[in-house]
Amino acid sequence: MGIFAALDVSQDQTAICVVSQDGTMLAETKVTTCPDAIADWLSTWSNGLERVGMETGPLAVWLWNALVARNLPIICLDARHANGVLNMMPNKTDRHDARGLAQIVRTGWFKAVQIKSHEAYVNRALLTARNTLVGMRVRLENEIRGLLKTFGIMFGKRVGGFKRRADEIIARDLAVAPELVPIFEALIKARHDILARIADLDRQIRAIAKGHATVRLLMTAPGVGPITAMAVVAAFDDIGRFKRSSSAGAYLGLTPRRYESGEISRNGRISKRGDMFTRKCLFEAANAIFCRNLEGSHLRTWAKAIAERTGPRKAKVALARKLAVTLHAMWRTNTPFHEAKMA
Repeated sequence: MGIFAALDVSQDQTAICVVSQDGTMLAETKVTTCPDAIADWLSTWSNGLERVGMETGPLAVWLWNALVARNLPIICLDARHANGVLNMMPNKTDRHDARGLAQIVRTGWFKAVQIKSHEAYVNRALLTARNTLVGMRVRLENEIRGLLKTFGIMFGKRVGGFKRRADEIIARDLAVAPELVPIFEALIKARHDILARIADLDRQIRAIAKGHATVRLLMTAPGVGPITAMAVVAAFDDIGRFKRSSSAGAYLGLTPRRYESGEISRNGRISKRGDMFTRKCLFEAANAIFCRNLEGSHLRTWAKAIAERTGPRKAKVALARKLAVTLHAMWRTNTPFHEAKMA
């Protein structure tokens, strides 16, 4: 008789529920959120245990790898899919969620999520850290501009960049209010330190890209630099996960939503599901191809024709989707970018 189990994971404790093939609950408990504690409790049912399921979440990667190493048949469920079933329960508790997940695992009505390789998560952590620092730099610059407007000083744009203009303001415009100088010097120093950390991460990214054959291959496409190429490699991880390259655009949320019911049938905006950072990188690459005279003139011509019908923004999204499909096909066939005329 098949036995199925589910884990409702929280930071401190994990609720576990075990059910039989016909849906009868066999046991339930709460243990410390620790792979050893979970594996030890489930070892009682190891003979007939077919599947153990848990939702995606912050601890899912760690627990999945640890439980696989302990020979448990663990699978990871898409939390969005599981949420639709769990919302039908009148009371939301960890115990009830574990019961609902156990029934989902038993019936097989779930979408399994692929846990990526260790290298993919390391590279993604590097890209995320850089993106966070870039966001902090932008917020600091906007804060400096906003505070200066309070005192009637317009930052504007000058030749020489942000730092040169800031030095001019501190030396000249803030001379009438010397008590403000330490405040703005602290903000500018913080910006300088963040720029130094961004430069360090950029050197690491370039070093990884130089030694990674797949990243170098994807960088042969127009508009694709080391950051975009590394983001795509980290997002796909396993090239064999898609049977067709055309699925890459849908995986990254670059295809329209579809709604059909009876006589109603319409397409909506893009789904924006999947990896937001990779989708953003591809859109920036598409924007570079669309707005600049780069290699890939046929791609640009194709996007310009779409822009005449639907507008430039939708054309750039369509170009980003085509780039995702093209990069996946390049990786799958191990072929550098080769421009061909498109209809």
